[in-house]
Order: sequence, then structure tokens, then C-alpha cells
Amino acid sequence: MNILILGAGQVGGTLAEHLASEAFDITLVDVDGARLRELRDRLDIRTVHGYASRPDVLRDAGAGDADMLIAVTPNDEVNMIACQVCYSMFRTPTKIARIRADSYHTRTGFFTQEHMPIDVLINPEHVVTEQIRELLEHPGALQVLDFADGRVKLVAVKATHDSPLVGQDLRFLRKRMPKVDSRVAAIFRRGRAIIPEGDTIIEAEDDVFFIAAADDINAVMAELRRVERPYKRVLIAGGGHIGEQLAQAIEPLFSVKVVEHDASRAAELAQQLDSAVVIHGDATDKDLLLEENIERTDAFCAVTNDDEVNIMSSLLSKRLGVRQVMTLIGKPAYVDLMEGGDINVAISPQLATTSTILKHVRRADIARVHSLRRGAAEAIEAVVHGDARSSNVAGRALSDLKLPPGTTVGAVVRGEQVLIAHDDVVIEPDDHVILFVTDKRRIPAVERLFQVGLSFF
Repeated sequence: MNILILGAGQVGGTLAEHLASEAFDITLVDVDGARLRELRDRLDIRTVHGYASRPDVLRDAGAGDADMLIAVTPNDEVNMIACQVCYSMFRTPTKIARIRADSYHTRTGFFTQEHMPIDVLINPEHVVTEQIRELLEHPGALQVLDFADGRVKLVAVKATHDSPLVGQDLRFLRKRMPKVDSRVAAIFRRGRAIIPEGDTIIEAEDDVFFIAAADDINAVMAELRRVERPYKRVLIAGGGHIGEQLAQAIEPLFSVKVVEHDASRAAELAQQLDSAVVIHGDATDKDLLLEENIERTDAFCAVTNDDEVNIMSSLLSKRLGVRQVMTLIGKPAYVDLMEGGDINVAISPQLATTSTILKHVRRADIARVHSLRRGAAEAIEAVVHGDARSSNVAGRALSDLKLPPGTTVGAVVRGEQVLIAHDDVVIEPDDHVILFVTDKRRIPAVERLFQVGLSFF
């Protein structure tokens, strides 16, 4: 597949790195020549220097032969014009664009082939907001991922020393919770993936990824770590697009305060939010945090557009007694350095955006993709088509599937029914199968597994 990526920033660079490792033909366009040279030399991809919306630049980049355009420059209008040019001049089949401004998203019928021909809209702020909201609703979770329209969740938690399951094998989970059906999809121990078997023993500090029906998530979490009190008080550092959307999303659920350093923006937020309290000040100011009773705050969410401010305010808040710290970090190198210490959860907007795009790149019918472990692993929701003659999975029991190494099935969703994966579950057409792939190099094999043969047509 030929993929044209416009914009070599954090998102474009991360996406190019993900896709280049899977042997896609990638061309990257940007006005920053030094950035292009760095990515070209490191990833062995084709680069074109120029303005991403100009027809001559797009032609030089091979838009006429591209199967997919992914426009992720920092400018919404450049992304939109590039999609229009590729549609009008080159008939590029699939056009994906990152559009940040809310005013574009609220225009019903604007993004159509007749007006603005963009097939898939990506709003990073919305993706990050949903990610943080899920974490706030599940205290103690490192990640909460939705599948099958929220009927199934994949949750990552760190097993603590006082967990009932630490030192026990996985069979013990079923014995201890006979009325709750769940499955451990993967375990990461000191950065290394462990494929779970019945005799796998959970150790303290393991990152455990388990899958269950949405209603059973909190019950399973309680077995892997001590029960966390529900969050009540949340402080948001940063009143930009993400801070505003997050405050609007959670103010009906929690007592919310927003700290914003710009006076005019703080006044604007105070008018737009209903119950949230807006404070004009610096989130790295110790006296301000103490004045706002940071030690009694349950969760601190740092979502400014400055990594250093987010990190420093988060570390300060944790030292002052906040229970949980969630930090938005744009630079991938910072994420690995900070997560797991005083910062409980480091959130990467680049990886969140990449996950949204990946489902449109996959060759099988993929309903949802989540990139995990800094892109090393993926959780995939694949839709089954065909029958026993045309499909490698339809009509077969899970025990009979020839899954690539490092791949596990967590659940099968059939309509409204959630079937946690057991060997005797038989897959039927139109089922949604939730898979966990610990080695992304195996993803092409997973895609082939769910593609139908010619007899299907």
C-alpha cells in the first residue's frame, strides 16, 4: 500500500515510524528539511520538501499513485485543502485529515464528497479527552480501552504486593471469581511480554492486561490491586482545547478545578464551564497548589501544550500529596522516562492519534485498533466475514485457530452478547474478535487470518 503522509511533526513522524516498520511504501511531506532528513535516514522512507497543500508538491510526492492520504500538518486548513486537491486532481481513494477546530466538526454535512471530500476526520483533543475520562472512571487503571461500542473493555493495571492474585497462577482467578468471566490477554514484566497460560504466576509490579465485559471491570481490578476509592476531586492544569473539553466532559461527574495561566483565557473558560471552578495562575506554583488543597485532590491532570510544565507541575503535585497524576507528554522520549515513577500515567497524544488512524490502514475489516506499549503491541477488534470455505476463522473453535506467535484472543462479541475467549468458543460470521498482539511484526499475519478468500465473492 502506498501511503502519503503530510506533516512530519510528532504525529506524522510517529505514524511514519509505525507504518514503515510494516513494509508500507511511505512518502512524507513537510517544509522542515532537517526534520525530513532525520526521518529519512532513520526510517528509510521517501521524503519530499515543500508545502503540503500545493498541487505540484503533491504530484512530486506521488499523490496520483497513493492509496491513502494522511494529512496531519499543524494547520487544519492546509490539511483540508490537501484533501481537496488530492480528490479533485489525483482521485486518491482514502483521505484522512486531522482537524482540531470544533467549529468544523459541528458543521453537519460539511465533510462530504460534494463539499469537503475527507473520508476520516481525526480530532486528537477528543481522543485524549476520552482516554483521560475513562481513567478517571476506573481508579488505579493504567489504560482503559473500549471495544464493541463499549460492551468490552481491555484494562491495564499494575499488580501490587497486597493483591490476592500475586504469587498465584491464572487459574486461581477463575476459582476466586466463579461468577465473573474475564481473561488475562497479556502480562508485561520488566518490559518483556509474557503470553499468559493457566500456570502463569502473577508477580508484584507486573503490568497485567485483562479483558472483560464492561460491567465486570471494577470487580477484576479489585483482585489485581487494592480497591481504590472513587475519585471525587480533579484538578486540571491547562485550559486549552484539551483542558476545556476534559472539564466539560467530567464536570457532571466530579468536583473540577481548572488552572489556566492566561488571564483572558481563564475568564473565557469561566463563562463556558458550568460547575467547574477556573483559577488564574501557574500550575507549577507550589503556594497556589497548596491554597487549592492539592493534598486533598484525588487526580491531577496536566494537559497544557508544554511538556516541561506538565511534567514539573505533575511531579510537584505528587510530592504535595495528590493521589493520581496523569500527564500529557508529547515527546516520546519523555514518556518512557516519566511513566511509572511519581507520574502514574503518561498520555501520548501522538500514540492516541496513531491508534485512530491505524484501523483504516489495516487490510482486514478492522473496527478498532489501539496502539500499546509505545507502539510495540496492538489490541485489535477484527470483524469476521465469510464462511467455513472462504474464511480461516469462521466456523472454527478458538482452539483450532492458527494464531501467529504472541497473539491471543481475549473475547468474541456476537451482537449484544460478550463471550470471553475459551477454547470451545466457535466463531461465527459477523462476530467481532478482540485480539491482543504483543509483537506488531505479526500484525500482517493477523490481517491475513481475517481476510476472506475469493470464494466469498
